Amino acid sequence: MSTGCSLLGCGIDEEHAYEQSAYEGPLARWCPGCGDHMILAVTQRLLFEHQLRPEQVVFVSGIGCSSRFPHYMKTYGFHGIHGRALPVATGIKLTRPDLHVFTVMGDGDCCSIGAAHWIHAIRYNVDMVAMLLDNNIYGLTKNQTSPTTPQGHPSNTQPRGSYLPALNPLTATLGVTNASFVAQTADWVPGHLHATLEAAYRHKGFAFVRILQRCPVWTPAIFRDAAQDPKRNEILVDSKGIRDADTEKLGGKIVPHDPSDLHAARRLAEDGGVVRLGLFYRDESKPRYDETRHQPVFAAEERIRILDEEFDRHAV
Repeated sequence: MSTGCSLLGCGIDEEHAYEQSAYEGPLARWCPGCGDHMILAVTQRLLFEHQLRPEQVVFVSGIGCSSRFPHYMKTYGFHGIHGRALPVATGIKLTRPDLHVFTVMGDGDCCSIGAAHWIHAIRYNVDMVAMLLDNNIYGLTKNQTSPTTPQGHPSNTQPRGSYLPALNPLTATLGVTNASFVAQTADWVPGHLHATLEAAYRHKGFAFVRILQRCPVWTPAIFRDAAQDPKRNEILVDSKGIRDADTEKLGGKIVPHDPSDLHAARRLAEDGGVVRLGLFYRDESKPRYDETRHQPVFAAEERIRILDEEFDRHAV
């Protein structure tokens, strides 16, 4: 798996460095073969390489298989309710801009009940990493059609096959005002996954990363061809984009793409029956709500006093 740098290469004193175990929580209880395992491992590796203080990191999730993520990180975490991960994460970042905030959502969590929050989080462009773990199905509740389920794919709620064409999270995100970072990667290319999360972490703004994630129980065939035959994949490459030499050597078609070109990004985001991996769009000049809003700064004691006054107002 590709890594960003050694600790010495990053200028970190190894004597005072965190071990990777400092970020690893309990053993994950996802199904064997679930793509979430790889995403978790790569994310823990990213935090280790950057030597982020665990108490300065927050993982926020909603409901679904992927939303167990905060339980398996030895950092702060918030396991919220269905579809509400992004407003919670936005509130955390606005209140504590010093924290590193990661939001983890499933396709139902983000693109269905959470769709309105998703749109406005893109527009707010608050500095965080938003990870959409997309397995094309409601997995935790045992096989219901989700917004990204391919048309014709059978499920418990639509046994004759999904009635409608799947929602495309990439084109949806790229169509929202003020989008600043949109990328796609997959659990079966760990080097590319790492490089993508690295770029998202370094981005100043709302970094939206769609991760194609295999579900071995309910949708085992959906990404099977792309995972077993890398030549079916297309890799977007540019000097300003995401590069992973190991992934590019697997034999997928190399597609030159300038990630500052929004029109080209929208065109490439159209499915066309091809799995495209890479950075579709990035523009760090987009305004960020956490920078443009005017918020008074209070000392800790003053914050507590204001909270106590507000709580007293609602006392019965």
